[in-house]
Amino acid sequence: MKFLIVGDIIGKPGRKVLKYFLAGYKDFVDAVLVNVENSAGGFGITKKVYEELTSMGVDVMTSGNHIWDKKEVYQFIDQVENLLRPANYPPGVPGRGYGIYEKKGMRFAVINLMGRSLLDSNLENPFLFFDRLYEELSKETPILLVDFHAETTSEKWAFGIYADGRASVVYGTHTHVPTADHIILKRGTAYVSDVGMSGCWYSAIGMKPEQAIERFTKGIPQKYEVEEKEDLVFNAVMVEVEEKTGKAVSIQRIQHYITREELKDIN
Repeated sequence: MKFLIVGDIIGKPGRKVLKYFLAGYKDFVDAVLVNVENSAGGFGITKKVYEELTSMGVDVMTSGNHIWDKKEVYQFIDQVENLLRPANYPPGVPGRGYGIYEKKGMRFAVINLMGRSLLDSNLENPFLFFDRLYEELSKETPILLVDFHAETTSEKWAFGIYADGRASVVYGTHTHVPTADHIILKRGTAYVSDVGMSGCWYSAIGMKPEQAIERFTKGIPQKYEVEEKEDLVFNAVMVEVEEKTGKAVSIQRIQHYITREELKDIN
């Protein structure tokens, strides 16, 4: 089973470049997973953006700490099964953190977890939470993918090794910078520390760079806005998983650059 896994989509530029390249990949993969926590104006997701991404052919949407930034998400996150928030939030938080899905007669599970290093220490331990979910979900399907949304590469790598041989894929999100450490680990788990972002590449991880520079040079808090006037980049990985065992067969890094002019006709 082949998966196209796309990193953090940053605002409208990210959605446009996703739409453009997704059209060329959909016929070669069985399912599409996209991290959408920055998809609406760079912070959070709205119902309109959710429906737009669904219409493009996105099968499962994962997220992270920014999932709550657009308050309207509380109105629909419990109503849709393919929009996930980190599973290790405390009990009672709206939405779901994992699910079992079926495409082309094949079942697969997706877990969304968030790391605690330099993020929210009030979350449940993602390592131990994964243990519990694995016991439950592995009874339903051997194919299990984990979006590990975390700040530090060390925590991501530690989790990848911890889940090696149990998860089919562990892919990092959140830091927006693609890493070149994609590999199949010793026990058969495909791993990458960060898939990277899709949006304007000449930016501060998708945002207007002058705002970040102002913050770093003067120490003054800034309201970040999505960069929309520069050329774009599309970052993803394609992973093939053996259907009977859930072991990864291959992982390939994907990175495409494209000009704003080439995307001018994409809404």
